[in-house]
Amino acid sequence: MKKYLYSIFTLFFMMSCSDIIEVPDISENNVILVAPSDNSTLTITTITLSWNPVDDVENYQVQVARPDFENILQLEKDSIVSENSISVQLEAGNSYQWRVRAINSEYVTSYATYSFTIE
Repeated sequence: MKKYLYSIFTLFFMMSCSDIIEVPDISENNVILVAPSDNSTLTITTITLSWNPVDDVENYQVQVARPDFENILQLEKDSIVSENSISVQLEAGNSYQWRVRAINSEYVTSYATYSFTIE
């Protein structure tokens, strides 16, 4: 009987703990892009995309499109990363648009988007 009650108590405790753990709603937060700045012109082809970290985030989704997301010819990058920067190798002579959104286990933010050109 003790074993039975102990099992029920343990099960109840585990179920109630999952109800207590609440994932923060980040959906209203904004990702602030840092570099490259919007509408910049670059002369290098290895680009480090960076943004400010967002609280209560597990990962970021980073995408790079050529020439932009409305008129996409090529999705150059689509990655999930845990850091607030990523390096990408791109071709010169093209315009690109990049965007980032923050992700946790329950919520995502809107994308923040910048454009740049590589000469």
